[in-house]
Amino acid sequence: MSFVDEVNKIDPDHIKECIYSVSDDEVRQVLFKNRFNVNDFHVLISPAASAHIEALAALSKKITLLRFGKTVKLYAPVYISNECVNACSYCGFNINNKIERITLSKDEVLAETEVLYKQGFRHVLLVSGESREKVPVELIAEITKILSKKFAAVSVEVYPMNIQEYEFLSKSGVTGIAVYQETYNRELYAEFHKGPKADFDYRLKTPERTGEAGFREIGIGALIGLSDFRSDMTFVAMHAAYLMKKYWKSQLSISFPRLRRAEGGFAPVHIVSDRELAQVVFALRIVLPDADLVLSTRENPEFRNGMAGIGITRMSAGSKTNPGGYLKAESSLEQFEVADKRLPSEIAEMLISRDLEPVWKDFDPFFIAG
Repeated sequence: MSFVDEVNKIDPDHIKECIYSVSDDEVRQVLFKNRFNVNDFHVLISPAASAHIEALAALSKKITLLRFGKTVKLYAPVYISNECVNACSYCGFNINNKIERITLSKDEVLAETEVLYKQGFRHVLLVSGESREKVPVELIAEITKILSKKFAAVSVEVYPMNIQEYEFLSKSGVTGIAVYQETYNRELYAEFHKGPKADFDYRLKTPERTGEAGFREIGIGALIGLSDFRSDMTFVAMHAAYLMKKYWKSQLSISFPRLRRAEGGFAPVHIVSDRELAQVVFALRIVLPDADLVLSTRENPEFRNGMAGIGITRMSAGSKTNPGGYLKAESSLEQFEVADKRLPSEIAEMLISRDLEPVWKDFDPFFIAG
């Protein structure tokens, strides 16, 4: 049994109808509950619930403090390559875009991470376009074996792999995976994706393969703005609940990549406001109190400041989204435009000013040694 089987049972139009037909009375009834579960999410994400955004924020803040304390974890992405074999219409790395393609060598990747280490980071996320030829599994493993000697956490956001490959990476020191389904609407997914990534089922099963491989963390999400965000995020909530139950030994994290304009002329299909995105975060925190909720530097400083500690428990900082961006001028294409350009030290100072503790390292192999 896989989450794909669950998705196949659900009509996306029915989900949308349920969300948009929620009444104010239904929202009030849920907010008066003492315990919440994933079945409450469609109510809390509904347009009717937007009128209760202050109550959602207060409840989200209370739950975040109870489960995570006054901490916000910090990490940084390292882009290995912008080579990609897919033609996804929303992505600047689209194979059909005429851009400069760059793939870093092992030594160049290590030099990039050294910059981050000196800035205080102990969690890095290795990112690449989907090209097995340019970024083979063996290269990722080789890099990780070296990084794991200095960094407490090394996650990857690359192409989907099989269980054996994930087991190989886990033994090499990879601690976590980030893989976004982009949209859970099968028909829309087919419209936006060309290439190996067009295999909806294989991609949707990816988090389960990482769970079977024993990864310490599983990260999921959907591209906000690619389709009706309330419907997609309802599927994200269900997916997260499924994974948390089945792979209870792994930490589950959810990211909120809000689409921006991309190379090739793509513009978001649906514009999602800060208020709407905040509602998504609050609703997820309420129904999934133990999930790590992650916000990247694609969001503006004011929004990130406001969300820290209210629902968001992890942030990227000082991010460069082009290969080699930490050591040289940003001559190669960024995957997405960074809106929060503050230095990591400035992000840490912001968190401290809000009575929050920036956490650069939240795990040590000592905990599982022996």
